[in-house]
This record gives sequence, structure tokens and C-alpha cells, in this order.
Amino acid sequence: MLDVLRRIVQEVNGARSLDAALATMVRRIRKAMHTDVCSIYLFDAAQDRLVLMNTIGLRSQAVGHVSLRLGEGLVGLVGQREEPLNLEDAPSHPGFRYFEETGEERFSSFLGVPVIHQRRTLGVLVVQQQEKRRYDEGDEAFLVTMAAQLAGVLAHALATGTLNRPTRTPGMATFTGVAASPGMVIGEARVIAPPADLDSVPDLVPTDIEYEIRRLGEAIERVRGEIRAAGARLSSRIPSQELALFDVYEQMLADAALGQEVEKRIREGQWAPGALADVVRRHAQYLERVDDDYLRERAADVRDLGRRVLAHLQQEASDGPGEYPEQCILVGDELSVTMLGEVPRERLAGLVSLKGSSTSHVAILARAMGIPTVLGMVDLPLPRLNGAPVILDGHRGRLFVRPEEDLVGHYRKLIDEERALAEVLEHEQHLPSVTPDGHAMPLMVNTGLAVDAVASLKPRIAGVGLYRTEVPFMITERFPGEQEQSRLYRDQLEGFAPLPVVMRTLDIGGDKDLPYFPIHEANPFLGWRGIRVTLDHPEVLMVQLRAMLRASVGLDNLRIMLPMITNVDEVDTALRLLERAHKELSEEGLSIRRPEVGVMIEVPATLYQLSALAERVDFFSVGSNDLTQYLLAVDRNNPRVAELYDACHPAVLSALAQLAAESRRLAMPATVCGELAGDPCGALLLTGMGFVGLSMNAPSLPRVRAAIRRVSLSDAQALVDETLGLPTARAVRAHLVERFAQWQLTHLLPPRDEQER
Repeated sequence: MLDVLRRIVQEVNGARSLDAALATMVRRIRKAMHTDVCSIYLFDAAQDRLVLMNTIGLRSQAVGHVSLRLGEGLVGLVGQREEPLNLEDAPSHPGFRYFEETGEERFSSFLGVPVIHQRRTLGVLVVQQQEKRRYDEGDEAFLVTMAAQLAGVLAHALATGTLNRPTRTPGMATFTGVAASPGMVIGEARVIAPPADLDSVPDLVPTDIEYEIRRLGEAIERVRGEIRAAGARLSSRIPSQELALFDVYEQMLADAALGQEVEKRIREGQWAPGALADVVRRHAQYLERVDDDYLRERAADVRDLGRRVLAHLQQEASDGPGEYPEQCILVGDELSVTMLGEVPRERLAGLVSLKGSSTSHVAILARAMGIPTVLGMVDLPLPRLNGAPVILDGHRGRLFVRPEEDLVGHYRKLIDEERALAEVLEHEQHLPSVTPDGHAMPLMVNTGLAVDAVASLKPRIAGVGLYRTEVPFMITERFPGEQEQSRLYRDQLEGFAPLPVVMRTLDIGGDKDLPYFPIHEANPFLGWRGIRVTLDHPEVLMVQLRAMLRASVGLDNLRIMLPMITNVDEVDTALRLLERAHKELSEEGLSIRRPEVGVMIEVPATLYQLSALAERVDFFSVGSNDLTQYLLAVDRNNPRVAELYDACHPAVLSALAQLAAESRRLAMPATVCGELAGDPCGALLLTGMGFVGLSMNAPSLPRVRAAIRRVSLSDAQALVDETLGLPTARAVRAHLVERFAQWQLTHLLPPRDEQER
């Protein structure tokens, strides 16, 4: 049954349209389950009804005409309850509803399962049998699995406008990912396909068919030349029967085979890369379904040839200047900094990626550039998104595809309000961050990129609360040497002097890999990362510590922070290495003042070792992002569980309040450098708890400063007391919104979208 399931999935995914996918599914499911009827009902939100969209076994004239409310009939009951319904004698069920158009009075047995995507019912998948039959557990499991597969197909169809509803009007689709950089933008999606990825080529209508055919022929001829050359090089090194494979490859590329079929698709209205991808996928899927083992293995050969030809087509396309819309929302499987650089800065309005995290290099760069970004949008159907009108909401991590006019108007208003607010807040950015009752709350920035905004930032901040030293490591092809690192660190320290700069030692692992030092683990966030890596490689840490110390000569504004600390031994070992580095440089004749050293409080275990840590270091810095995900056991970069990740969870707030109180008792300065510090609500809570400094991304400074300047310390402390008594994160968020409304500060919060109204 697993093999049957795999083949059906391949056929459905290879279908050219939703109608074809539905027809394939009902036909194949009926055959696989040896039953009389298979039908698919889709939920039409406009009508608020389930509509029969395809069937084999019922009367075809009922398709598109028979519809039910949720809860009406057996199909409506499955949709309403969102659970399978398995009946041996369906007509005897009190919920049975007879539709004369379908002719289903002839059928006794009924098995229906809901089609659900991201907690939303999209339809119902049904099989029926004329004689009484109790579908067994295997049948039910098979149909549930097929419904899950159909859910993905329907989600893609919703996003691309190919879901033909009875009204024949394509609907808007909403996709959710990880909010990586705030802001909102209305624009046009531009899909960038990764090199030679047959499954990520967008569909485009060619402007010059003959040109597309000509460049296809040139690409095929180049690949044929490569194959002939490879065969010639290996002719004396491999057996003749293996060498014959090169002849097979050439035959497959001949005009009468692959090339002719691709040319036909181009003439039907598809550009060369898209036509090639269509044909190669269809051939490969056919070969994968046949029973002959030898032919099944040839599917890999077909895909390999397709990728080779596609690489030449894409190389040619990349040689010329790309045409990007004025409000370009760049969409890709995995965006890189190089891809960002290909788009003119004045046209790059937003970023969306299937992969990536809020702490990736692209996310860091996007926040520095002020570009709304959503990453980890795993369910986004890339191939048919190119050119689609979209709204990107970087506050909520949402992408609206083909938005309705009223939503476009709503977001235009929100964008105008956000722009006006930014202009108003700009006028007070040089004012001190002090509450109305005189409590100073230093605001610092998180950095890691080139020091190009120091001149504007420096008068507005109290220092750098987090300099991510891993960023320079990411943009090189090897570990940078001591002199190279020292120059980078010197630029930071000089640029912000005399303000303090907290430099975090190399923090890789988790979701931050170096291309030349990959870390492959089943559970990277609980694995080899942060201080664990650098202590295992003291040669790397020693070079970095020496570079930091060397860069601080004569400036004395360096502070060093150790990430991912779990126990005191790690701190002791790191301090010994720092002492050794200091001694070595002193022996070289450099006069360096020993910098203050702190630890990141981001692993829950450190919450219970504060006294021992305070005896060894000079300050604490709370990494609220990791602390939250470890306390809640939620990967903050996984969109499947993104709703569970919330720094305002009562457990997280209680831990932070206790940490602040314990730090005060130990007379240990404690600051926060996670995303919570850059949230106006979070900033007031942290102020009320007693933290002595907040560090955030530069774009967050204006709203946080405005909140602190307008709410007294006593009110912030009262806010902490009120929220700590609340049972859920939802209740905390609602209370914070209510309080901000009372203080007339709602405009400082992220705008609410239509789904929250």
C-alpha cells in the first residue's frame, strides 16, 4: 500500500492543474481501495458550503452543483467535526442526506475524512461501496494520508489562483512563516529559482517563442558536448557496457526525444526553463511508476540531464540584467546575500523564503536594511507565484497572495500610518531614554554588519549590547586570521568609542553554520553550538580573544560575552584562555586593560547557577530568544509551531522577573539583548522588572524610546505585577494592548491586521 500511495502522490504532484490533480486522485484512490465511489468536496468560503468538485462513481452532472453546509449530511458532518466518519450502513445514520442528482441511494458503506491544512478545513474526501462494507483501519489510514496530501495540493492551488471555485473567481490565500524583519509592503512577487532546481522553476509566458526554442537548442547542444567529452575522458577507464550509458544520454537529448517535446511545450506558451522542467518531471514520474527496476533507475538519469540543460538556460538568463518590479518582493527556496545584491536597492521591497530563520545572515541584513522579511514559509508554492500581487506583513510573518481590494486598502492605510509615525518619532531620537519619573533605561544596539550607520546611531544609544562576531566568519571562505579579525573589531570599537561594545565570542551551531565548518546534527539547538564549539576548538577561540584584545588597545571600551553557557566549568575554562591571551599579548609589548566579561543567560540551567556565575563574571546578558525557546521547548524558527513561541508566556515572564530580582540581590548588572527588548511592551516589562539596559536592532529604537519616555517606572512595575498573575500568553498580550490603549500608546505597537480584528 505504501508503494501505491507513493505513486498516487507522484501523479498528483505532477498534474498540470487542480482539476487534473483531483481527477487523478479520485480515480487512483477508487482503484487502490477496490471501492465503487471516490468523491472530493471542497469548502467554498464565499458560499460557506462544501461543494462536490470531482467524483468517480456518482453522476458527473452533480459536480459543481451539489453543495452542503457544514454539519449537513454525512459529508457536512465530517467537515464540521473535523474527524473521519466510517459507516457500514450510511442511509440508516440520522445525519444521512440524500441528493437525487448524485444517484448515491445505491450505496450503503461510507468513509469520509476531512482535508485540513494549518487547522483550516479545505474539504472532505469520501469513498462509498454499494454493498455493506466496514472499511478497516488500513483503509481509513490510507484515506487520511491521501487527504493530508490533498491538503498540500489545495493550499498551493489557493495561492496560485488555480482553485476553480463554483464562482470561477480565484480567492486570496494567506501563508504564515517566521517574522524575521518588521514592516509591511504591497508589491509583486519575483521568484528566484535556485541553480538547476527543476522543482522551483517559475511558470512564465515567453515574449519571443522562437528565441526560447533557439536558446533551448543551444543549451541541449552544450550538454551533448559535455557528455561526449566526459565519455571520451573515461573511455579507457570504464567497461564498454558502462560507456554505452553516454550514448543513451545523447539519444535522450536528440531532437526526436526530449528536445522535441520541450519545444512543443514552449509553443503552447511556456518559457524554455519552465517547459524543460515540466517535461523532465513528467518523464521522471512516469519512469518511477513502472514495475521494471531498470527503467525506474533511468528516472534519475532523466532528472540529471534536465538539471544539466536547465543550468545552461539559467546561466544564460543570469548573464543579462534582470527586470524587477518597482515594489519587488523577492521569493525563493533559500535566499542568499548574493541574491539580494542582484536586485537594485530602490526596488527591493521585501523578502520571503521557504527556508531560513530569524537569526540567519539574510535576516540580520534585512533588519539592518529595514526590509520586511518572512522566512521559513514552508508551504509556499514557488513555481506559480511569479508576478502575483502580494502583501507582505513582516510584523506577523504573513504573506497574502492575490489580496482582495479591501485588504489592500487596509494595508495601504497601515503603511501610511507607520511611515507618518516613523517621521514623528525621528524628532525625539536624540533625547535621553528616561521615564517621566526620572528613571534612566540605557538603550543599546545589536550589530554585526559593517559600521556604516555609526554616525547616526552613536548619539542615540548607550553602546553596543551585542556585536555578533560570527557575521564576519560567515562572509569568508575560511576562518579569518587574527589580524583580519582585529581590523574588523577595531572598526567597531573605534566607531562607537567611548561607548562600550559587548562582543560575543563565536556563536555558531543551531541555525548558524559556516560554509567551511558545517555542523550536521539531528537536533542542532540542543547540540554542538556556542561556547561548546569554541571550547572544543581552543585554537579558534584563542585567535578570536587575541584579536579582540589587540583591537581594544588604547580604547578600553571592549566587553566580552560568552554564549550558550550551561555550567560554571565552561566559564572557568574560557576565562583561563582569556587570561592566557592577555598574557601573550602583554609579553609582545601591548598594554591592554583586562575587559569586563559576561555570560549570556539563555539556557534555563543558568537560572539556577546565578550565584556561582556572579563570582566569576562582571555582567549578565539575557538572550531572551533562546531562553524562551528552551523554556517552552519550541524551535523559534519552525513555522509549524511558531504560534507556541511567545516571550510573553507566563513561564518566561516569571523566569525573567526572578532573574532580575536575583541579579539585584547579587549586585550584578543584567541586561537583555533578545527580541523582547525591541518590543515596546516587552521593553516596559523588562524596565519594570529591574533590568539595567536593553539592546535591540536599530529599527526598534524609536518605538522603544517613545514607550519608555511616556510610561513611568512605577507604572511599568505595576504592569509587571499585573501580567505575572495572568495564566496565558494570550491573556498577557491582551492586557498589554489594553494598557497601551489606556496610555494612548497603541500606535507604538505592531499594526493589527484584518485577521485580528
